[in-house]
Amino acid sequence: MAAPQTQGVLYVHSAPRALCQHVEWGLGRALGEPASLPWIPQPVIPGSVRAEYTWHGTAGTGAAIASQLRGWEHLRFEVSEDPSAGVDGGRWLHTPGLGIFYAQTDMSGNVVIPEERLRYAMEISGGNATELHRELSLALGQAWDDELEPFRTAGDESPVVWMHRVG
Repeated sequence: MAAPQTQGVLYVHSAPRALCQHVEWGLGRALGEPASLPWIPQPVIPGSVRAEYTWHGTAGTGAAIASQLRGWEHLRFEVSEDPSAGVDGGRWLHTPGLGIFYAQTDMSGNVVIPEERLRYAMEISGGNATELHRELSLALGQAWDDELEPFRTAGDESPVVWMHRVG
């Protein structure tokens, strides 16, 4: 029986130019074929670059990509893997200061917090709403999202235009 096929995206939010080839080699090892990324400047950190790469592979490829890239100093990235037949989706976030974060995702890409993690958050908070908020923020990867957000939106060429109904 063949392994379920899936797809996902690798976002390298920032990397020193010296790491570009190493990122491509790591990605290629995870995919089982050479990979070349379309590097562009990352304006948040002058001299650094960013790239986006849509990948296709067997279930578990997202974890393999994250494993190949984690630990590189000054590398910020996220990997998504879409759910496939009988396999949950996933999201891996990495920053130099926080390390790596993993979360299961649903069909829409939303983070899913398992029941046992929720029970743990409730137990550890001891009824303290502030502590419960802190635990749930940790379970959602909020610190990683907060740190990566400026890199995600940097250099957006087109500003958002809000359309309002008149009349």
